[in-house]
Amino acid sequence: MTVLINIAIVIGAVIGMEVFAWAIHKYVMHGIGWGWHESHHTETDGIFEKNDLYAVVFSCIAAACFIVGSMGQSWLWYVGLGLTLYGVLYGVVHDGLVHRRLPFPRKARGRYMKRLVQAHRLHHAAHTKEGCVSFGFIWAQDVRKLKAELKENMSRAGKSLQTDLAE
Repeated sequence: MTVLINIAIVIGAVIGMEVFAWAIHKYVMHGIGWGWHESHHTETDGIFEKNDLYAVVFSCIAAACFIVGSMGQSWLWYVGLGLTLYGVLYGVVHDGLVHRRLPFPRKARGRYMKRLVQAHRLHHAAHTKEGCVSFGFIWAQDVRKLKAELKENMSRAGKSLQTDLAE
């Protein structure tokens, strides 16, 4: 029974992290934290960008969960594992598949992966902190809905919609 509870904690932490990351992305990264995140919406030189500091912060939180979890609060160790698993998924999908910052196959395969790539490209169609859509990292809404929302955001802001969704 304990194994099932620990697996549930890990899965819950991954799901919870996607919800938390969506909110942080929308309200912090595209708000007060834009100073770090802006580097992700512009061309940068080198392997790293200022936005990677968010990964460092989240890694410290996961490390703290591992440390406290190993000192008697074992459920926190499994939360740390879930956060780490989410970070690996984020790295592979977001940095590898979407942004090609890691060696990855040339094109997304499968409906889910293609939808994720298209949704993230729609997110980057707006180059400012306002007007963006699709703030999730491993889950994305229907692309048609995102296109309509982005078009509305852009027209409200008086900008033309310019996006390249060729895959």
